[in-house]
Amino acid sequence: MGHNFGKVAVLLGGSSNEREISLQSGNAVLAALNSMDIDAHPIDPMFYDLNDLKENFFNRAFICLHGKDGEDGKVQGVLDEMSIPYTGSGTSASAKGMDKLISKSIWRDNNLGTPEFLRVEGRDDYEKIISTLNLPFFIKPANSGSSIGINKVNSENEFIRAFEEAIIIDNNVIAEKMVVGREYTLPIVGQKILPVIEIQTMTEFYDYAAKYKRDDTKFICPTDLSSNIIEEANKISLRAFNLLGCKGWGRVDFIIDANNNFFIIEINTIPGMTSHSLVPLSAKNAGITFEELTLKILETSCA
Repeated sequence: MGHNFGKVAVLLGGSSNEREISLQSGNAVLAALNSMDIDAHPIDPMFYDLNDLKENFFNRAFICLHGKDGEDGKVQGVLDEMSIPYTGSGTSASAKGMDKLISKSIWRDNNLGTPEFLRVEGRDDYEKIISTLNLPFFIKPANSGSSIGINKVNSENEFIRAFEEAIIIDNNVIAEKMVVGREYTLPIVGQKILPVIEIQTMTEFYDYAAKYKRDDTKFICPTDLSSNIIEEANKISLRAFNLLGCKGWGRVDFIIDANNNFFIIEINTIPGMTSHSLVPLSAKNAGITFEELTLKILETSCA
């Protein structure tokens, strides 16, 4: 089909707590690339030394590694050392996007709306947290994805349990103010904005089960937002993306409250590409097939 990407490594699996989702994403991408006669091969860092990519004549990488060691800049740094182009953000932007303490601090310092937050030092911080954030609030590992380790807290006992769960996942834990509103996500591919998706869950929040296990989560695309609100969402999301130095592709999650205030929740620098994933859904609404989407993302690795 005239594609000249050379030999492509689809990085999938890995050793993070999001391995299962990464395998699903990577295998879907691999099948799409192979269907277009692109010379793509599955590479699982759990069993393969990425330092061998160069000597095995790989020309570029499509990264489908979610979570630690895949989305946090480490893999990107290895690929940079070998001068192998790859999809998604670079080393620094990946690290910033993965770390909620850093990303939210950058947005706050640049007057971009994000829910109020603070770092949790230990299980004795409960009174300090509720005096700042009130109840309920969320406890989150600073570096984790797929809503793993996130809990809504309504009492001191819930806080202690949530903190103990989060601290196992990451050394840095944050408490985040609960913002009441409607939840949305907006994909970006090569600085092009794709359609906004509204997320409606039957759970208390968009947790791991709502993302990957349940069938009653609703993903609404196109949304019923006015053109003015969509224009504002596009502008704010792209600014949040660019403030971290992100490139290639990604997904911005945000909440809009009853007064049309925007709150950026997080950026996914390597979004899921599974059957439940939102970037493919948004692309489909824009008339872009899954195969075309994977090709557009791979093309960003040429930069």
